[in-house]
Amino acid sequence: MKELTPFHIALPVHNIKECKEFYVKYFDCEIGRETEQWVDLNLYGHQYVLHLDENLNKQEVINQVDSHAIPVPHCGVILKWDVWEKLAEKLKSDEIEFIVEPHIRFKDLPGEQATLFIKDPSGNALEFKSFKEFSQIFAK
Repeated sequence: MKELTPFHIALPVHNIKECKEFYVKYFDCEIGRETEQWVDLNLYGHQYVLHLDENLNKQEVINQVDSHAIPVPHCGVILKWDVWEKLAEKLKSDEIEFIVEPHIRFKDLPGEQATLFIKDPSGNALEFKSFKEFSQIFAK
């Protein structure tokens, strides 16, 4: 695997304050530069930018994956296994609604992974996953 570098992604939200609080509370995001129209967040070392779109009207596209209805587009971060487990427990204990409950895919097979899907307050779909061995991220 090549050297990893931080990614940058910008997503529309209908309420900057509400979404900023959500990302800080659940993902311990640090807040970077911000205006009334956008805010930079540090999401596990990546530049995650929320842009205000008061007319946000998402039309959801769904793909079936392992009998789950997966929203597209979605984004997220691959976490260390113990960090993923803590996040899953935090989301469960706060009764966050899951699109896909935390579970293990490909158990005992190449690419075994933990995954969960949620939405932020503006309806952006988020996937957080983990691999016991990062070398298996692109396993076939």
